[in-house]
Amino acid sequence: MSYGSVASAGSDSKRHRVLPVPKAAASMKTFEPDSSIVSDVIPSPNYGDRNKGRLPDMIVLHYTGMPDVEGALARLCTTGTDVSAHYVVLEDGRIVQCVQEARRAWHAGTSFWAGEEDINSCSIGIEIVNRGHDWGYPDFPLRQIAAVIALCRGIMLRRNVPSHRVLAHSDVAPARKKDPGEKFPWHSMANSGVGHWVQPAPIMRGESLMLGSISDDVLHMQQALAKYGYGVPLSGKYDGTTMEVVSAFQRHFRPDRVDGVADHSTLATLEALLASLPPETKQVASK
Repeated sequence: MSYGSVASAGSDSKRHRVLPVPKAAASMKTFEPDSSIVSDVIPSPNYGDRNKGRLPDMIVLHYTGMPDVEGALARLCTTGTDVSAHYVVLEDGRIVQCVQEARRAWHAGTSFWAGEEDINSCSIGIEIVNRGHDWGYPDFPLRQIAAVIALCRGIMLRRNVPSHRVLAHSDVAPARKKDPGEKFPWHSMANSGVGHWVQPAPIMRGESLMLGSISDDVLHMQQALAKYGYGVPLSGKYDGTTMEVVSAFQRHFRPDRVDGVADHSTLATLEALLASLPPETKQVASK
């Protein structure tokens, strides 16, 4: 497959413009894409081998968080940036593959989920073109979400990825990341068989756990978050790390209010998610 082979076809010049190929990628040998719905292959030099032959059984979704796709592709496909992803999904629904699925892309950074500390070795990383919180954070176009769903469904079938292991970057790195953020339509994804979701419990007035609280209730909440997979201290103290994890949970599963306060809605939604996990799911302790 040549660079921009599908992207240059058609009469809509805006939608089908040829994608810019970073200099490093232009000198690299292309490869056959893992998915039949990939429109372009732009190889990234930023990858390695999965540690100990680990096979991926997780998908991590990101947004690019940059003003335009040109800058995002340059960053993902240039030597020395130390960042890459397996796939990039454009606003118009086109899908670019940058790293083969068998390889370890560098998308998650320092991260943790359900006992795993090397998320890059156990996951497929998908970057979704969106300017992100620092650049106005626009809505995700329907065409783009449809492409993400189709891509994820294929990966889930090929790699036997369970729905509850389709995650946000903010889930695995809550202290550092917000992406893909509270505007990302996880409910629509789940309706199409991608990701784990329950209807969030309604937000109402009542007692809440918050920064500075110390109690058995805080410990029980931390244990529930850890059982789901989050990296959270099991201390009984609602510290800054716990607040970051609660915010990440809300951003994914209760996006109507992201404030890091564990109100009834947050706690009830967490319990419902745990109750709806498949019975064979391993229960793990936090780091």
